[in-house]
Amino acid sequence: GLRARTRHLFSRDFRTQGPIKLSTYLVNYKIGDIVDIKANGAVQKGMPHKFYHGKTGIVYNVTKSSVGVIVNKVVGGRYIEKRINVRVEHIKHSKCRVDFLRRVKANAKALTEAKAKGVTVNLRRQPAQPRPAHYVSSKNNTPITVAPVPYEALV
Repeated sequence: GLRARTRHLFSRDFRTQGPIKLSTYLVNYKIGDIVDIKANGAVQKGMPHKFYHGKTGIVYNVTKSSVGVIVNKVVGGRYIEKRINVRVEHIKHSKCRVDFLRRVKANAKALTEAKAKGVTVNLRRQPAQPRPAHYVSSKNNTPITVAPVPYEALV
């Protein structure tokens, strides 16, 4: 059937059982919003197929109690744009762009400050650099010799 092999997939998480929070229904969705699809097992109506559980899509249609979402699906080595209608209990706003938008604001601020000072600034992300060299003082910090503990049979 449609819900075969979804015993754990559609089950509610630990300590999230019970009635659905009212804030789920008060979230506004607009066309173009990026949303994550996560099926809620307590609501069978408007539930997405198990394939779309965990996928991210873009809202293309908004109705009273549901949302139309465009999701890309790989079929035979190519992408097909699938349009699915899902109730609002099964979706939430995606946080995939939060870090990007934060960096855009930070880069714009750094660029304006750099232009005011007349210096160039690198706005690209840098990988984690090696930690800088430092000395460890042995004053009031005597080295400790570490040795393995001999094995003892406790029988």
